[in-house]
Amino acid sequence: MRVLVTEDDEDLRIAVEAALRAAGFAVDVAADLPEADEALAVNAYDCVVFDRMLPSGDALEYVHNRRRAGWPVPVLFLTARDAVADRIAG
Repeated sequence: MRVLVTEDDEDLRIAVEAALRAAGFAVDVAADLPEADEALAVNAYDCVVFDRMLPSGDALEYVHNRRRAGWPVPVLFLTARDAVADRIAG
């Protein structure tokens, strides 16, 4: 299974990547939405992990726009936001 991890915090990105690799996943990483967009344009992923708030924008809005264009890839959001409305939106 191939996974893309998009996280701007380098320590967290490295930790998530290492944990997923240890679990047997093939992992690519991106630090922001433009990098993720580039990776998604050239690779097929079984899942994408997004930090919710990136310096380049809100990953939730990014995924919403891709979904409207028919993008079916499963997504997992990582976030420090803890409000119920934020969890429901994701």
